[in-house]
Amino acid sequence: MYRKHIKRPLDFVCGILAIVVFCWLYLIVAVLVWIKLGRPILFIQERPGKGEKVIKLIKFRSMSDVRDGNGELLPDSKRLSKFGKRLRSWSLDELPSAINLIRGDVSVVGPRPLLVEYLPLYSVKQRRRHEVRPGISGLAQVNGRNAITWEQKFDLDVQYVDNITFWGDFKIVMKTVAKVFRRESINSADSATMQPFEQVNA
Repeated sequence: MYRKHIKRPLDFVCGILAIVVFCWLYLIVAVLVWIKLGRPILFIQERPGKGEKVIKLIKFRSMSDVRDGNGELLPDSKRLSKFGKRLRSWSLDELPSAINLIRGDVSVVGPRPLLVEYLPLYSVKQRRRHEVRPGISGLAQVNGRNAITWEQKFDLDVQYVDNITFWGDFKIVMKTVAKVFRRESINSADSATMQPFEQVNA
């Protein structure tokens, strides 16, 4: 009942409430991004959603466009400034995802949407993460986020797909809020962002 009839309407309501209640915070963050990083203020990237349909995920920009002598973008670790790290540590870069919630691209809770380029690399089991809408937070995010391995993350994603309940989602949301305030597991152990997924796993 919850998965089929309640989860999507609840996501829509949460998206509307987020924009209405935190409109002042959206304005403050947008101005700070404009001052610290310049334009564009929003970062839009294609990610696979439910059924592997490509969606356009919206976030506040958190990295600069610094390039090397050949005009190539520098590695993420060089482009992620202290300001960008603060945005991510408080998950403020995720605020515009409320628009994706309203449009039905994502859910409040679900497997995090990853890069489109990873689609050919998934095993049959790992592809099951796309049986549901991706989430702003998920089971993997409250159990290590970027500090756990890809294999652990995918196992948790599939575990979530098989066990979607209202109370399960509620617990994940509460744990997410707690982790944001404690700023836990934002980065992987050896990278400013999660290491790329490169290996096909059976």
